[in-house]
Amino acid sequence: MEATLQSIFRDGLETYQEHHGLSMDQSRAAQAILLCQTEALGYEEWICFDDGHREQQNHSCRHRSCPRCHGAMTHDWLERTQARLLPCDHYQVVFTLPHELDALWQYNRQWCGDHLFKASAETLRQLLADDKYLGAEVGLLSALHTWGRTLSFHPHVHVLVTGGGLAGEQWRPVKNGYLLPVGVLKAKFRGKWLSWLNDAYAAGELKLPPDWTPERWRQVLRTISRKRWNVRIQGGYRHGHGVVNYLSRYLRGGPIKDHRIVSATPEQVSFRYRDHHDGCEKTMQLSPMQFIARVLWHVPVKGQHGVRYYGLYTAGAANKRQRIKDQLGVVAEAATATQAPARQCPLCGRPLFHRLSVRGQISYLRNTARATVRGHVQQGAQAAPLPQESPAQSSERFFIALPGAA
Repeated sequence: MEATLQSIFRDGLETYQEHHGLSMDQSRAAQAILLCQTEALGYEEWICFDDGHREQQNHSCRHRSCPRCHGAMTHDWLERTQARLLPCDHYQVVFTLPHELDALWQYNRQWCGDHLFKASAETLRQLLADDKYLGAEVGLLSALHTWGRTLSFHPHVHVLVTGGGLAGEQWRPVKNGYLLPVGVLKAKFRGKWLSWLNDAYAAGELKLPPDWTPERWRQVLRTISRKRWNVRIQGGYRHGHGVVNYLSRYLRGGPIKDHRIVSATPEQVSFRYRDHHDGCEKTMQLSPMQFIARVLWHVPVKGQHGVRYYGLYTAGAANKRQRIKDQLGVVAEAATATQAPARQCPLCGRPLFHRLSVRGQISYLRNTARATVRGHVQQGAQAAPLPQESPAQSSERFFIALPGAA
């Protein structure tokens, strides 16, 4: 049988839950991955009226972490975003947080994600609005990633930046293919993040990891304040379409797609990755529990957008974008809606007609069940403390019923 994320979860998630528990976000993601494209979620049925042939397609879960059903939604996002891009060179800027903050991130995921977006966007917009560098309003497209190629925890944000901006009513391109001095960019980004981090801690908005004392907190602050933070500027890329296409691969589907999984046994999961040091494709082996833990590290916070737009790329800046296109001599193209090809009968070739839609009988855990589930975890000794490899994403842990479980 082909190894997939769904099959690995089906075989190992129950054991993982018994030892580590799941946060609410992890529970939703695991439930969705397990049930995606199964009859439990319902199905659509088509029929050929000429020869009676019938086809059935199970519903998809549509969860951001599921690698089985992301294709159509990713394609739609890619088309909309590429149509929004301005006809100019673009630069890609990658902002990475120091690894000393990884544990803090796991206990403050919403705050850290939002402020990584905010710090990177404000840094770029403020510097490029300065006449010393560009003196114009630019467009930014930001995408948050939390994983490395081996599924390790590596929070960073990719920002696609227009190679020019709107100064008053006129388009102003960057000079000599030079966006910004990277040293200034690093210093401003680091200053913003540390200022907000200190303010949030003082206001009681941050939750420290259980093994962090106030002295450990001060030590981490001293360490990261002395480091040179990792910020890279890449580009320019013609029109930015290539970068958007790259980012679309990480928009949905979680940190690993099924085609990268080589094999899975009760003892070991093997998957492919490309080593960025030498560019070679390699294989990594992990135990099923380690593999599941790494996948669950990267479940997004419910309601938190993984892609955000700023400046000229916001929805409200459509008139500005059209003004720039007019100045650059670009003819506006009419939007064309792409439609999926009609289903055809494999026997006679005639169109298939949609016959019915069946809704699944699975009911997801609701908020009203939290107290009961929390009590079960507190009473049962099976919920062991989380290992260091898999820090909790919230203080609340609970269990879900797996398909086929008693």
